[in-house]
Amino acid sequence: MKIRLEFGGGLHLLAGDVKVRDLDLPPREGTDSQWRMKELLPWIRDNIILVKHELFMRDESLRPGILALINDVDWEICGGAEAPVTDGDDVVFVSTLHGG
Repeated sequence: MKIRLEFGGGLHLLAGDVKVRDLDLPPREGTDSQWRMKELLPWIRDNIILVKHELFMRDESLRPGILALINDVDWEICGGAEAPVTDGDDVVFVSTLHGG
């Protein structure tokens, strides 16, 4: 399954200073082979985020202050952690926290 992953608001610094990645996700095993945000987040943490994992996730969810969009729609509207991620989706993470 192919998706586009984008990091904004400084989050790209956690992912090797790469803002956009085209990914080919491995097939999921088990009875439910559908990728959902709750599976995608730890996969990104373990495979894409290179430093300071705690700035991307807290426990098993996104850290507060990070906006997640699936095809330009807030992931909370799409179902939050249960939101499906399908072939061709554009998944964007934007930090809304800024120093000043």
